[in-house]
Amino acid sequence: MTLPILEYSPKTQDQRVRSFGVAEQNEDTPYIYRVEAATSVDEMDALIWAAYRQVFNEQETIRFNRQITLETQLKNQTIRVRDFIRGLAKSERFYRLVVEPNSNYRLVEIAFKRLLGRAPYSRDEEIAWSVQIATLGWSGFVDALIDSEEYTRWFGDNTVPYQRKRKTERPYSFTPRYGSDYRDKLPRQGYRPTERFEPLFAQFEPFSWEKLQQRSDWSTVSGLAVAGLGVIALFLAIASLAG
Repeated sequence: MTLPILEYSPKTQDQRVRSFGVAEQNEDTPYIYRVEAATSVDEMDALIWAAYRQVFNEQETIRFNRQITLETQLKNQTIRVRDFIRGLAKSERFYRLVVEPNSNYRLVEIAFKRLLGRAPYSRDEEIAWSVQIATLGWSGFVDALIDSEEYTRWFGDNTVPYQRKRKTERPYSFTPRYGSDYRDKLPRQGYRPTERFEPLFAQFEPFSWEKLQQRSDWSTVSGLAVAGLGVIALFLAIASLAG
């Protein structure tokens, strides 16, 4: 049985401010990718890669994660941008990279930033939507966000989601794909101490054969000498056979 979304109160965020006026038109204003503006092959490719950056994030946007079938459908106009975003978020690559390593609370944060273009209002909203992940599953949760009234109002069918009105927040593309709880579970590289190299003679110390004989590791020297003689003997044997 699907549980209803728990009630929560929206909090003030930049994206809820109607307009910042002139200050809104600066280098932080996102370029908005719309199908209507993609009138050439290059512009459509730029829109597709913008969608990858938004859903997979900067550090995950690699060619190995491409969804060629979805790209072809979008270029042929058999699906809309909304469906392309939905397909990326439901893809096996996204599930393995993002969904598997994270808790439901963190998945709510990531999904809101990447699919709705804003952070969750509060811990209450994270809890409410984490319950939806538990009851609907990841696929149903993605559908609930992308088919929501909020997504439709901001992005509709043909616009790639973007970070809305970023003024006081850092770019969402800096958000790592997994949290500290998963990072702390990863196997750590053990510390392997190495012996410090000590030269046979100190700086400016005069050379002496007697000191060389006393300080040298003759077991190592003899081992290297035997190995060297063995290599020489091997080359001589090969040369004699070839002759």
